[in-house]
Amino acid sequence: MSGEQSTAGRLYGVGLGPGDPSLMTVRAVEVIAEADVIAYHSARHGRSIARSIAAKHIRADHIEERLVYPVTTETTDHPGGYKGAIEEFYAEASARLAAHLDAGRTVAVLAEGDPLFYGSYMHMHKRLADRYDTEVIPGVTSVSAAAARLGTPLAEGEEVLTILPGTLPEEELAARLASTDAAVVMKLGRTFTKVRSALEASGRLGDARYVERATMDGERLAELADVDVESVPYFSVAVLPSQVDTERPQARERGEVVVVGTGPAGPLWLTPETRGALAAADDLVGYTTYLDRVPRRPGQIRHGSDNRVESERAEFALDLARRGRRVAVVSGGDPGVFAMATAVLEAASQKEYADVPVRVLPGVTAANAAAARAGAPLGHDYAAISLSDRLKPWEVIAERLHAAASADLVLALYNPGSRSRTWQVGKARELLLEHRAPDTPVVVARDVGGTGERVRIVRLADLDPAEVDMRTILLVGSSQTRAVRRGDGEEIVWTPRRYPEA
Repeated sequence: MSGEQSTAGRLYGVGLGPGDPSLMTVRAVEVIAEADVIAYHSARHGRSIARSIAAKHIRADHIEERLVYPVTTETTDHPGGYKGAIEEFYAEASARLAAHLDAGRTVAVLAEGDPLFYGSYMHMHKRLADRYDTEVIPGVTSVSAAAARLGTPLAEGEEVLTILPGTLPEEELAARLASTDAAVVMKLGRTFTKVRSALEASGRLGDARYVERATMDGERLAELADVDVESVPYFSVAVLPSQVDTERPQARERGEVVVVGTGPAGPLWLTPETRGALAAADDLVGYTTYLDRVPRRPGQIRHGSDNRVESERAEFALDLARRGRRVAVVSGGDPGVFAMATAVLEAASQKEYADVPVRVLPGVTAANAAAARAGAPLGHDYAAISLSDRLKPWEVIAERLHAAASADLVLALYNPGSRSRTWQVGKARELLLEHRAPDTPVVVARDVGGTGERVRIVRLADLDPAEVDMRTILLVGSSQTRAVRRGDGEEIVWTPRRYPEA
């Protein structure tokens, strides 16, 4: 960038690569040669890894600025704590470099790896780059070096690579590791035990590799599960490499069925746990419409079918698992709410499947998704009822509608109508009007989260069966539910949590 002071020196952030001096770029060597001042960070012991990498390019006539961290752990007596101590250090270090730049000297700040990738240089950059001409020289990161030393691709095709600091909370690490294809966890050292636990919790420990001091003296490569926690330095990373071309086990002693919910629409509604289960599966089984929501992965086999063969689908999945396959049964919404979990568990209760492990992972159900779009209509007690009479007589549905309505419960009405079921919504409206006022708010939510999303709020008396299909859910308010138009013109619906005393 162009600085305001033409007589000032130039600032360089120089990436040195992962440790082997031969991996420095030609431009990095050129800049060091041109610089008047060589700056580098170090701990209190005075040794600087950055300086050691560039040592043979540093001349006797170079001015050296050693930027010594006041603390290396979060233990400090600084009145502002660790953060205060570090902020003060960066401010003082920047001022020292600014004095050289103001004097017209060129300053090269050395940085291991890449200057703007988890490095200390970036703190100088943020404080100085808007005042002085600045150039950043990219460097080979430890991530690239680790992959090269392992000799394995990091990410291929449409895989997602996630870079994580080991300092994140363990549950956050586990969630992110479960939901990504490939990952690198930085900053191990003191965090190693937590990172290992997160890998285990996410089901990824068996795939994880360990790289210590990549390209430097003392380099070590290992299976992460075999690494002794006492031997892990800061300059080490955990790697979950690309899964493309990784052979999926074809014959385990025992497989597994995991029933997952994809939510009401696409990937934004998947939980990290569900993403992980889908990624780990050998086979995906489900209604074709729901399978289409799941990203395709090399090596996985998809078994799509019609929406009306739930029992057959469940038994097919259990048979695959009995043969050692890891199977994900894909359901819409939450698999336990009018969906596939019941069919799978019913089949799994048969004697021949008693030894097949089955897990159910929750998903966002249509009622919750629609309620969130409309406001908070499910803020108090509510009942969920399916209007489909394919699996139960209409007389049972009518009885339950009467009971729930007379109890003044908010109602979430699933499966309200289809091309072959056109009268149920009108009949349900008639039954509900026996217990509810005509102006009771009704949320009519279609394709929530999808491209055809439409959420409307109508009066119960004005509910039109013609606008309701299988992709629609209805939320019928109680006597306490309120529809309010706010200042921005948006209408919201909410049910108060406090119910009036009799």
